[in-house]
Amino acid sequence: MGIIKKAALVTGGSGGIGSAICRRLAMEGWLTVIGYNSDKTSAQALADELNSMKLSAAAIRCDVTDDESIKLCIKETERIFGEIGLLVNNGGKASIGLFTDMSGDDINKLMDVDLVGHMRLTNAVLPQMLKRHEGNIINISSVWGECGASCEVVYSAAKAGLIGFTKALAKECAPSGVRVNCISCGLIDTKMNGELSSEDLAAVIDEIPLGRIGTPDDVANAAAFLASDESSYIQGQVIRVDGGWI
Repeated sequence: MGIIKKAALVTGGSGGIGSAICRRLAMEGWLTVIGYNSDKTSAQALADELNSMKLSAAAIRCDVTDDESIKLCIKETERIFGEIGLLVNNGGKASIGLFTDMSGDDINKLMDVDLVGHMRLTNAVLPQMLKRHEGNIINISSVWGECGASCEVVYSAAKAGLIGFTKALAKECAPSGVRVNCISCGLIDTKMNGELSSEDLAAVIDEIPLGRIGTPDDVANAAAFLASDESSYIQGQVIRVDGGWI
């Protein structure tokens, strides 16, 4: 385990990718906050698991669509671990279906969770980072944000927006010593992709040059690298973790 670092807040920390990122960051010495919205049981179980390994973790609710929830999450994080040094915007949800079948409310809700919520949370965390001239933000996007996906139009738009947000914010924050980067995920073995039939899954894997589906640990490895000093000259970049798919 490395030297103890500042607090790391990971949204969607109880999910497949989020939990893998939390485990890896905790192993690297980060004081890890497992941010969750509804799945308190899984988040607390993960925190208990990490603490039993003599690592430092806490499960804290953070609804990124609610300013008061964000404020309370940051306050509780600072109470337990101190100021946030690393923010991983990972939480989100998918919606599969024709764009014309989505209502205006459906569109707004998905964009709020997958894009605007990340911007809202970042906006709340960033001032302390800028004041310290030190901090790191990692946004978890998708290859659909780069090339688009039929029947996932709004999700693709949100993930594309997250990439644009990353690149613009990185330029704005660089003079203050705050790094901002993005991970673009391909097909990863998570509950979100669990609805694919075995035939559909096999068809997609046939298109992936590395010949396998990605794992949450593949994403966590990239996140750990971007969170480390080894990536100190990487800014505003999109690291694609997709086995060569796109």
